[in-house]
Amino acid sequence: MRFDKRWAAAWVAAMLLVGSGAQSSDQQILVYKKKYVMGTVFEIAAYAESSDYASAAIDKAFDEIVRIDDLMSNYKPDSALSNLNRSAHFKNQKVPVDLYRAIERAVRFSKLSGGKFDITVAPLVNLWKAALAGDSMPTPEQRRQAQECVGYEKIELTPPDEVMFHSSCMQLDLGAIGKGFAVDRAGEFLHSSGIRNAFINSGGSTILAIGSPPGQSGWMVHLRDPSHKIDPYVVLKDQSVSTSEQTTSSLLEPESAGHIIDPSSGTPIDTRFAVSVITPLGTPSDGLSTTLLLLGPRAGKPLVNSMTNVSAIWLSPKAEVETATNGVQILFGGKS
Repeated sequence: MRFDKRWAAAWVAAMLLVGSGAQSSDQQILVYKKKYVMGTVFEIAAYAESSDYASAAIDKAFDEIVRIDDLMSNYKPDSALSNLNRSAHFKNQKVPVDLYRAIERAVRFSKLSGGKFDITVAPLVNLWKAALAGDSMPTPEQRRQAQECVGYEKIELTPPDEVMFHSSCMQLDLGAIGKGFAVDRAGEFLHSSGIRNAFINSGGSTILAIGSPPGQSGWMVHLRDPSHKIDPYVVLKDQSVSTSEQTTSSLLEPESAGHIIDPSSGTPIDTRFAVSVITPLGTPSDGLSTTLLLLGPRAGKPLVNSMTNVSAIWLSPKAEVETATNGVQILFGGKS
């Protein structure tokens, strides 16, 4: 899930120009901050009656994102996820409630996708990342051994907070859902602080639009367009959009959700599409964008059509477009 960083920077600049020119009639002031966390730059823009109030609320939201990263990072040896990956083999382990909830939701996406989306794919991800970092390419035997560690059905969840792995080599990777979960938690903190209009951007991969800028119907978000010809966009209000795209370079970036492996083949997926998914919250948009990239439009569109308040668009560098809309309308030809 990766946007061109130049696109992300240009979009944020345009968004701020739209919203920051002057105070609205109800004296709403825009405050913008950014912070490097979860391997990317998170950006939050929020409106409030005073800049100090908005700034304090944004700081609390960033603190929550850092806390989620401390729970779910498999790059931090002391994270709750790393501890779980070391200790949950054939025995129940208590985990923080937020980690339990993230795993539980990820398992739902695995069931929806028939196992294409699978957070137990970490052994395969690690194998391919090592290869692309300079090691030899994985052999069929190495892939087979790693695949034996994979399978969401081997995760046993015992409410409210216990997890067991029915495998001696299973490891979880929450990269395909973690940013969406963090964005949602940050949004909850903003709302509890009294912020009603805000925008949270996790490096372009998952965006949450809360309310709308004063005097506008929503937040305009330009979607990823590998062809640079279609220019799709959406206007979001209390909604989220996430984008997934497979790139070779993203396999080498820590915390990147771009290292998308097909668990059935044990290899990185080969797709010409970038996928953007719009849902009411960040966790489902994040999980579904990876799921729909893995499934492709032929299998993905029926899944979208079976759900409520979900829209998706697949775009290729050759300007091929596939859409499934059961929620927000996807528009074309928007200008930043």
